[in-house]
Amino acid sequence: MIRVVVVDDEALVRSGFQMILNASADIEVVATAEGAQAADVIRRERPDVVLLDIRMPDVDGLTVLRKIQELAAPPHVAMLTTFDTDEYILTALRSGAAGFLLKDTEPEQLAQLVRTLAAGGVVMSPKASRALLRGHPGAGAPQDAEVARVNLLSDRERAVLVLVAEGLSNAEIGTRIHLSAGTVKDHVSSILNKLRVAGRVQAALLAERAGLLGRNGDNPSRDNGR
Repeated sequence: MIRVVVVDDEALVRSGFQMILNASADIEVVATAEGAQAADVIRRERPDVVLLDIRMPDVDGLTVLRKIQELAAPPHVAMLTTFDTDEYILTALRSGAAGFLLKDTEPEQLAQLVRTLAAGGVVMSPKASRALLRGHPGAGAPQDAEVARVNLLSDRERAVLVLVAEGLSNAEIGTRIHLSAGTVKDHVSSILNKLRVAGRVQAALLAERAGLLGRNGDNPSRDNGR
């Protein structure tokens, strides 16, 4: 059972996400909270996944995210927003969030996105990630030195990086390219080291900037949480 906490300042959003996710046999929303209570609730419930509103009037999502990251075993966190160009999203991704969801995400996709998060995957719409990079050139514009690090990757590592950016977990990547999860884990570690990034989301953003994810603006598997 995947344990989820939903943090949002709007009761309607909290109850809506709870109803949708609890309809899945393998997911349970163990608590919902507003920003001020979020850190204590998460510490008490120890969920696998947190869906965290990035903009709240009492305590903003970035503050809650920092408190979550201080836990000994922090859960996987996806930020909730109503805009795919939210100015705080890049900061959240660089601060340890595993991706972000738009609040108008289709209900039938939500459960699969949570499963992806619980498995250690990335949830991030290709269209939205490109919009973020275009909208915040000071924070996310391609830097030649950073993009050039992609050239340090082997062909196999590039293939793994693309699948990481699609949101697949190590086990799913292994199934896709016929490798053990342990071997994929080693490849991911090597990729993060060569790219000098702290996590999978940062690697996914760099793959986007380096043009590894195609130019058509759509990647169905990532949009569907795969």
